Amino acid sequence: MTTILLFHHAQGQTPGFLAFAEELRAAGHTVRTPDLFGGKTFGTVEDGVAYAQETGFQTLVDRGSASAAEVPTDTVYAGFSLGVMSAQHLAQKRPGARGALFYHSCIDPSEFGGAWPQGVPLQIHMMENDPWTEEDLPVAQALVETVTDAELFLYAGSGHLFADTGSEDYDEGAATLLKERTLAFLDRVG
Repeated sequence: MTTILLFHHAQGQTPGFLAFAEELRAAGHTVRTPDLFGGKTFGTVEDGVAYAQETGFQTLVDRGSASAAEVPTDTVYAGFSLGVMSAQHLAQKRPGARGALFYHSCIDPSEFGGAWPQGVPLQIHMMENDPWTEEDLPVAQALVETVTDAELFLYAGSGHLFADTGSEDYDEGAATLLKERTLAFLDRVG
């Protein structure tokens, strides 16, 4: 099966985030969930983003990169929202990525020094009217147009952390479909 390095969102390693990782493990995958916040969790996305800003986004990306030493180079890098920064940085900068999964966010590849690496499959999942991803959606659409093996899945609604069972944005139907698509992607690249 596949090795996945899964990065948490701005609220930290919430029970819903960890439950998602467990579902991937139950499907036979090896999943590592590095804690970029050192055990801190936050009740709202806004509080978590404030902590990330105080800590420094580059510091968080550096922590994510350091955690990659624990996994082989042919890993799938995945992230929930804020965690996409670390996942995308590794997918673009660490040679040998097997694929990338971006949940609730997407960043312009130029932020990490260039274009998307050739031959690295990508899957992006977002809600259509999520105010947190207003700037991210056009970036995701552009990536899908330029990357040979890239898919963008848009879900009806405006929730942000819709795949985290503990989030007020949780949407069971969308989360179930996201998991099915994720597992199909992992089977394909594995």
